[in-house]
Amino acid sequence: MKKYLSIIIGIIAIVALVLGITAHSRNQSLSVSDKVVNSGVIRIGYIIYPPLLEKDPKTGQLSGVSYDLVEAAAKNLGLKTDWVEETGWGTAIQGLTDHRYDILGTEMWPNSARAREAVFSIAPMNSTIYPYVRTGDTRFNNLANINSGNVTIGVLDGEMAQFIAAEDYPNAKTDVLPQLDSYGQVFQDLMDRKADIVFVEPSVADDFLKQNPGAIERVQTTPVRTLGNSFAFARGEDSMVDMWNIAMNELVTNGTVGQILQKYGVSTEYSINK
Repeated sequence: MKKYLSIIIGIIAIVALVLGITAHSRNQSLSVSDKVVNSGVIRIGYIIYPPLLEKDPKTGQLSGVSYDLVEAAAKNLGLKTDWVEETGWGTAIQGLTDHRYDILGTEMWPNSARAREAVFSIAPMNSTIYPYVRTGDTRFNNLANINSGNVTIGVLDGEMAQFIAAEDYPNAKTDVLPQLDSYGQVFQDLMDRKADIVFVEPSVADDFLKQNPGAIERVQTTPVRTLGNSFAFARGEDSMVDMWNIAMNELVTNGTVGQILQKYGVSTEYSINK
């Protein structure tokens, strides 16, 4: 009797193992969109980048333009949000590839290098990037003067300014700060003369100027880049992108994007893509 009982228990264990492996394999083969729809939860990685994404230092509460857009899109899609991981510009896409989260919840500017590693949604709005210097520094009224070994450009590791420096001003040096540093530190290096010039959005510069009136100034009225603010997903997750695009289009056409930009006082800093 004990012998038969042992055999039966062994068979049950084998069947359970096979079923578990089969379920795991099936789950592994599901697309992100299938997993998100089946679970009802979308996992979000994020980069702190005001005004798109901010974190209250006391409560840890997140806010910002991108935060509100993600929450609104998820609600319309019938999904709950789980903001699972703070990351940096240089490692954000790797987190998508490793499936640590389903979407990068801070909008990112697509370029060729990033497109090799990720897929991007439509951009609900555009950003403009300008060069900024210490107030009174007139060396770069002609931007060609930046392309010199005597000039240092302040950048965050993996952020768009680093790409601009490499593409447009390859002869210049770069003062590369860790990706989790804030732009406040980039501007501080500019003030400390560790860098001569930086490339940022007006909203980022304005945030610094609130605490440091008159410290920096824009070099030109023509931006060095105009870029769409897109949400990034792992390569191959086109069905997830399609679903997200529909949600973004709804937020643009029903006026939600404009309302969010007004809420954060940056409606003049971004142009809505209609």
